[in-house]
Amino acid sequence: MRILLLLFLVSGSLFSNGQQADILIKNGKIIDGTGNSWVYGDIAVKDGKIIRTGKLGNWKADKIIDATGLIVAPGFIDVHTHIEDDEKRAPEAASFIYDGVTTVVTGNCGASRVDLGRYFNMIDSLRLSVNVASLVGHNDVRKAVMGTANRNPTEAEMEKMEALVAKAMQDGAVGFSTGLIYIPGTYSKTEEVVRLAAVASRYNGVYASHIRDEGDSVVQAIEEALHIGREARMPVEISHFKLSGQQNWGRSKETIPLIINARKEGLDVTIDQYPYTASSTSLSTLLPDHVLSDGQDSIKARLANPAIRKQVSAFMLAKLKKRKLRHFSYPVVASFRADSTYNGKSIEQVNLLKGRKHTAAAEAETIIEMMEQGGAGMVFHGMGDEDVKAIMKYPFNMFASDASIRVYKQGNPHPRGYGTNARVLAKYVREEKVIPLEEAIRRMTSLPAQKFQLKDRGLIREGFAADIVVFDEQKVQDLSTYDQPHQYSTGFQYVLVNGRLTVVAAKHNGTRAGITLKNK
Repeated sequence: MRILLLLFLVSGSLFSNGQQADILIKNGKIIDGTGNSWVYGDIAVKDGKIIRTGKLGNWKADKIIDATGLIVAPGFIDVHTHIEDDEKRAPEAASFIYDGVTTVVTGNCGASRVDLGRYFNMIDSLRLSVNVASLVGHNDVRKAVMGTANRNPTEAEMEKMEALVAKAMQDGAVGFSTGLIYIPGTYSKTEEVVRLAAVASRYNGVYASHIRDEGDSVVQAIEEALHIGREARMPVEISHFKLSGQQNWGRSKETIPLIINARKEGLDVTIDQYPYTASSTSLSTLLPDHVLSDGQDSIKARLANPAIRKQVSAFMLAKLKKRKLRHFSYPVVASFRADSTYNGKSIEQVNLLKGRKHTAAAEAETIIEMMEQGGAGMVFHGMGDEDVKAIMKYPFNMFASDASIRVYKQGNPHPRGYGTNARVLAKYVREEKVIPLEEAIRRMTSLPAQKFQLKDRGLIREGFAADIVVFDEQKVQDLSTYDQPHQYSTGFQYVLVNGRLTVVAAKHNGTRAGITLKNK
């Protein structure tokens, strides 16, 4: 009898010890990231991991969060970001954290650090508030070997680029990215991209592409991305899937079936999207590619040539005519270092500020002059909301900001850098009911984790990293607008990153618990 009693006391003590957590989230509506319906329950977190879920009435914890009436979900994973250059200026990553993002994938559109081993060491020593994974970017690899030359690589140069991609993958890159509208990626032939993508494929990487055209030639551009995936035998992610230009509105009826059919054929292809009708990129994308090679001095020299200047102007005016517009009202300055008073103004408005004629030709000259002064970051208005909704309904589509870490009050950036996820949850889930809440959460969590092989992220599951968001589905809201972009999203009451409370009662507490996530 004494032996039985002793065994009971020992086992009871062990069981009791097992009921202690660092953080206990109680009474929440748990959406686990799988797409399944929510269930009421509790979540116990210890040592950065989710250690138990369910009804945990007798558990104890150092910190208890009452999530009554709130949604509890995995932390959101933003698969398309550009955080390089902003980490040291804004390591708290508040623009992401307040939007529910706990992990970012950077290195998109062909732009990344080439030496990712060094980059990951820097990130680990700096410690951001979000986790960071990175692709290796084609444009920067090409620049490292060939500069911005407008030509095919030699075989020796090709081998050097392959070696750089291999090293980046060995250092932990999750894949290989291209930006085929940007210099110098736009000068590359498909065969070059296939060879470099195949190197990443050997390390189980993803091919993520800002395709060669998102407007008139979008079908051909999508087909090129699919071809590269097939030839390199690797998964494909098509970035910021869209239709640019008023003349292309409605063509999602053509583009989405391309993805559906490729998946039916067995190609692991997915897409991502930001929930806005404006894009954001460089002013240089308005100019013909051949003018932009070999650096700023070469660009200025070409534009100083009257014949080339006339040709560039004619090129831009033809593009404007295709859009069925009379003025360059759709490009709006986000950041112009030469004169920050231009920020927030359209090219049409900037031209008038200069006292010039209210003509498209005069506006084209204004664009050329801004390029001579170093160019500008821009917001381009030119997508249809019906296409945005049609693309959003596609189930293998993730949400992504295509944004940097926003430095508060700096420039006039696209609002997607502050409000992407909150906008989906508020506008497209709660108000317009384009997709259900559980489906939106799946697209923000388990789908990106699966795609980029972030093996212990994206689900509320025992043993997984405790990246968790707690939010009010009725109050979550994006506040950032095109006119007043520097406004954080609201509604996220608690955010945990690797089991560390980072947002408490809707306030960032300064915690920086993010880590690098590497391809293993």
